[in-house]
Amino acid sequence: MSEAFHLLDIRGRAALVGVLRRRAVISVFRLDEDTEQVLRLMEKYADVPMSFADGCLVRMTEKLPDPVLLTTDSDFRVYRRNSRQAIPCEIPD
Repeated sequence: MSEAFHLLDIRGRAALVGVLRRRAVISVFRLDEDTEQVLRLMEKYADVPMSFADGCLVRMTEKLPDPVLLTTDSDFRVYRRNSRQAIPCEIPD
């Protein structure tokens, strides 16, 4: 969500606020349960480098059975979930 707010213009942010207020999107990710896994991912991809936010997103994909990540960040083509699986992404051209 923080990346979305950062990238959107004022109208996009207002629309995202509406989506969140309607609870159409709910985050079930709990950093306190996954801190070590996120930090390990950041260490593994230090040469990319992987940001903390990216590490959290990769970890979220590991916890979901059929994730699809919407992103503008091509680094997600490099990152792997569960060590070897490509992350299912929708990356606009």
